Amino acid sequence: MFTHVRRPATVRGSIGGAKGTVPFSRRERQSAQRRPPRRENWDSPLGFTLVELLVVIAIIGILIALLLPAVQAAREAARRVSCANNLRQIGIGLHLYHDSRRQWPAGWQGYDPATGKPHWFGLPGWAWSAAILPYMEQGDVSRTLVHFDLPMTDPANAAARVTAIASYRCPSDTGPKTFVMEGGGPYVGSGGFTPTELATSNYLGVFGSDEMHQVCSTTQCVGNGAFFLNRGLRLGEITDGLSHTFVVGERSSKWAPSTWVGVLSGGECAPGRVTGEATYPPNSEHEVEAVDHNFSSYHPTGTHFLAADGAVHLISNDIDTELYQALCTRSGGEPVDRFFADR
Repeated sequence: MFTHVRRPATVRGSIGGAKGTVPFSRRERQSAQRRPPRRENWDSPLGFTLVELLVVIAIIGILIALLLPAVQAAREAARRVSCANNLRQIGIGLHLYHDSRRQWPAGWQGYDPATGKPHWFGLPGWAWSAAILPYMEQGDVSRTLVHFDLPMTDPANAAARVTAIASYRCPSDTGPKTFVMEGGGPYVGSGGFTPTELATSNYLGVFGSDEMHQVCSTTQCVGNGAFFLNRGLRLGEITDGLSHTFVVGERSSKWAPSTWVGVLSGGECAPGRVTGEATYPPNSEHEVEAVDHNFSSYHPTGTHFLAADGAVHLISNDIDTELYQALCTRSGGEPVDRFFADR
């Protein structure tokens, strides 16, 4: 005898009444029919609120503030590398000149035309940096614009005096390409002094640790560095060692613009515009009168110097004064090993 089992009623179909294949119980179907149809939320607001916009602007400002110093530091690093490369190029030019002439050029040339004796504000005035132009890939300037047989103040040299040489400019120094040299020094020659426009340079020969005004009160004006009046050095005279002797350094245009052209007779601190003293550390403002002769730069970490062997070093502003002066003399015999031991 069989017992009849009653199955629950099922309805085939879908919520909308269309025929389907999925069975629903009557309760499920009734619940689905009572469920309201889905609607898109067209009533929600579009865009940002004022608070949200201010928050986004604040976040962007913070990101820019964090990134800007890094970008500026990267740009300065690139400018510093370019500046060091300029000094290396100068080093190559000096050694090529030495290979050709068996000595380096004089720091500058100056004679009193009335007596023929050496004079630190004398004529023709051409500097070491003008003499090495043919060895700095500036042969066209040297051949067509510079007349070395005439004083630099001669009208024939007017174009040369204002010619900007890219290899003589540090990219970190954004000062003008030329400046006007005013009077203030001894004048030799005919007529009187005339303010003269000169091309700017950022690289000076190292006169040494001697104070120029004291040494040059005589007719010799020979410092204990690599560049001085009327005589060029032979490499054999740098007895402190080529790698231990600085021969060229930087100067910014902050205090006294410098030039590659030469010494203008009667100009203010004119010999100090082509050579520099190491009486105080770079960028030192200890003596206001000394900033016109000191080495300096706009680099935040120091000042570049070229050694006699062609190497370039970045010297910190807080370098020991005695050590710094020892590095800027050619034959003082001072120990400088601690400078290289710290590098």
